Amino acid sequence: MPLYKTIILNSSTQILVWEITESYQELFEAVVLNDSNLKRLNNMKSEIHQRAFLSVRKLFQVADYTDFDLYYDEFGKPHLHDGKHISITHSHQFSAIILSDAVVGIDIELQREKIIRIADKFADTEFSFLNPDQKEEYIRKLTVIWGAKEAIFKIRNEKGISFKDHIKVDAFEMNDTQAKAELHFDAIIRDFKVCFEEFDSYDEKGIKQNFTLVYAFE
Repeated sequence: MPLYKTIILNSSTQILVWEITESYQELFEAVVLNDSNLKRLNNMKSEIHQRAFLSVRKLFQVADYTDFDLYYDEFGKPHLHDGKHISITHSHQFSAIILSDAVVGIDIELQREKIIRIADKFADTEFSFLNPDQKEEYIRKLTVIWGAKEAIFKIRNEKGISFKDHIKVDAFEMNDTQAKAELHFDAIIRDFKVCFEEFDSYDEKGIKQNFTLVYAFE
């Protein structure tokens, strides 16, 4: 499947989303990998992860980059040699990248009931504006909160940051499509703008699945 969605936020920021329907072989033959990433690919035990990894390289091509334009720092954060900021995500049959002149982070999450069981591991003050009795909205909001914290963590990428203790998402409504968040970690205090949107797709069994795309700016 070609590019699923392009989101142009402004003249210097764009998001590219790929729906992964190709086989491993189709994706592998369509991209060129540098030596370190070829080794990384071969060490992956899951074909799902391999296909996601390769689909991100397809997104690079759409954005006029190649695998040779990318490098990872000592903390595993991706960077582009031309100085453009990049963040990468994938979940199930989707992958996405965000490219910007500003520092950015991105995350895609499948909306699942499982998130209710683990909510107290990543949420704290957010429970003040969540209503568990409205189950569908509860799951949708928790998914936004998780995605926001994941995106912010990708921006800061510092050892020791706790989603629950150090990142706070302010109250929001789903039709707002954006929220504010704060990071308090050691002596660091940072504010973030968080944007989100939802879309759906069907899995290989024809079952409808809902996804949440979240991206953040410092």
